[in-house]
Amino acid sequence: MNQTLTIATRQSRLALWQAEHVKARLEQELGAQVVLLPLSTRGDEILDRSLSKVGGKGLFVKELEVALAEGRADLAVHSLKDVPMDLPEGFSLAAILEREDPRDAWVSPQHASMDDVPQGARIGTSSLRRQVQLLARRPDLDIQPLRGNLATRLRKLDGGEYAGIVLARAGLVRLGLGDRVRQAFETDAMLPCAGQGALGIEVVSARQDLIKRLSVLIHTPTHRACSAERAVSRALGGSCSVPLAAHATWAAAGVLHLRAVFGALSADGARTWQAEASAEVHDAGAAEALGVRVATMLRDQGIPQDLALG
Repeated sequence: MNQTLTIATRQSRLALWQAEHVKARLEQELGAQVVLLPLSTRGDEILDRSLSKVGGKGLFVKELEVALAEGRADLAVHSLKDVPMDLPEGFSLAAILEREDPRDAWVSPQHASMDDVPQGARIGTSSLRRQVQLLARRPDLDIQPLRGNLATRLRKLDGGEYAGIVLARAGLVRLGLGDRVRQAFETDAMLPCAGQGALGIEVVSARQDLIKRLSVLIHTPTHRACSAERAVSRALGGSCSVPLAAHATWAAAGVLHLRAVFGALSADGARTWQAEASAEVHDAGAAEALGVRVATMLRDQGIPQDLALG
C-alpha cells in the first residue's frame, strides 16, 4: 500500500488514542503511510441535552462520514457502540478489531462500590441503558445525566457533583486511567451495550480495494460476537433512545452465547426483560441469526412496542 491513508476521527483524547492505535497497526502490518484528520462532531458539541433527544449516537459519526464521502478521508475509526445499527447507503464497516474489556465501570472518589453509596445518592451516566439497570438494582438512587468527554466527566465527579459515575471500562484502560475504576460491573449486574469495548472501521462501500486491505485488522471472534449483539439492537430499533443491552461471549469452541436486556422507565420505576440463547456460530450470518432469535424472545415477553420500534 503506497498511497497515504487518511483516518477521520473525533477530536476527543479517547478518539485520538483509538485512531492512533489503528494508525500504528496499519503502518506496522501494511506498511502504509497514515495521517489523521481530527473533526468536531455534533455529538461532541451538544452537551446540554441527552443524546436520545438530539438525534442519537449517529451524531458522533456524521461529520466523519461526510469526510469519507468527499474523499478527504479514506477511513473513519469509531467506538463501535457509537455506530448506528444501519449505516447510510454507500458506507460499510470494513473491520471490527479485537475488543477491550466490555464491562461498565464504577468510578467514585469515596465509595468502593455502588452498593456502598447512601440512599438518594446522585449518580451520573449518559446512558438510558445504564440508568434502567442501575434503578432496577437501586431504585433509591438519583440518576442524573452526564455528558461530555471522559476528562469532563471525571472533572465533574472530582468536583463533587456526583457520588459516583458509570463509564465504559475500556475507555479508562485505553487512556491509562484504569486505576480510577473502583469496581468493574460483572455482566449479570450491568449488561454492556452492543459492541462496547470494540473499535469499528468505516469506509465508503465502493472502496473494495481498501476493504480488502483492511481485512487484516478483523478479529473474527469479536466480529461475530458484535454482529450478534448488533442484530438484537437492529431488530428492536436499537438506538440511544431504547434502553437495550446485548452482550455475547464464546461459551465453547464455535458456540456463541448471547444475552440481552430490554428496559423501561415509568412512574412506578424501572423494569427489565431478559432473554438469552446459544448457537453454533461459524460466520457472520449465523451470528446475526442468533441476534434475531434473542430479539424475538424479548418481543414474545411483551416488551413495550412503543419503545421497540423494529
